[in-house]
Amino acid sequence: MKPIDSEQTQARHWFEHLRDLICAEFEAIEREAGSDASFDYTAWDRSDPSGEPGGGGVRGVMKGRVFEKVGVNVSTVGGAFEGDFAKSIHGAAEDPQFFATGISLVAHMVNPHVPAVHMNCRFLTTTKRWFGGGADLNPPLPYAEDTADFHATLQRACEAHPAGDYPRFSAWAEDYFRIPHRGVNRGVGGIFFDHLEGDFATNFAFVQDVGRAFLDAYPRIVRRRMNDAWTPEDEAAMLEWRGRYAEFNLVYDRGTLFGLKTGGNIDAILMSLPPRATWS
Repeated sequence: MKPIDSEQTQARHWFEHLRDLICAEFEAIEREAGSDASFDYTAWDRSDPSGEPGGGGVRGVMKGRVFEKVGVNVSTVGGAFEGDFAKSIHGAAEDPQFFATGISLVAHMVNPHVPAVHMNCRFLTTTKRWFGGGADLNPPLPYAEDTADFHATLQRACEAHPAGDYPRFSAWAEDYFRIPHRGVNRGVGGIFFDHLEGDFATNFAFVQDVGRAFLDAYPRIVRRRMNDAWTPEDEAAMLEWRGRYAEFNLVYDRGTLFGLKTGGNIDAILMSLPPRATWS
């Protein structure tokens, strides 16, 4: 893996710092529930197909009273894409060399009234360089208050930056997080963006505020619902819904494919899958 430049270093450090902030907040929620659960971190290294070192990452997983399973991963990898996969990546068709750093988070909750959530932000370099990412809320039992809160917080983050285009990014999430073979959306949306090119400082400031907005909105929603009583029927609905979530991540999610195609850690890539799910 080639030495990384100042922009790549800044992005990497931010994603790792954001991981620390999020994990500390999630562990604080577990303490409020009387749990001593904490994140277990596993470092992993990647070898490029050339045989050279290709970077790596850290997989963080916690299982507790509130979070049935939450994974927060960071990675920084580089090298060359193999074969035709390069043609599917922005700016890599002519030159397969790449660099990627990012954070990826998925939380599946014990209480069916607490929504699951996904958040991902990344910075990639090929012959081009860009940010991508977003966050989306995935409630088994949706509440209009939670959906509005999540969207409003992300909208404020978008509107504070020239790079933020909430109407476009919200519609993009609606389109991307859809399960075509079911004809339904995975959740209640959020924002999704990709190939955010241009001035690094402008785009980086926006991506940082997306992370801060997530850290503002989601813990608030968790605390709002985590003590609600639930029925066996509620839990059954959650497990059925999780099956749909797994289908999307295994069949359609581009991040899953990118991780597998670039030789990432399989356990880290598939940490998004729920610990329990049902299909009727």
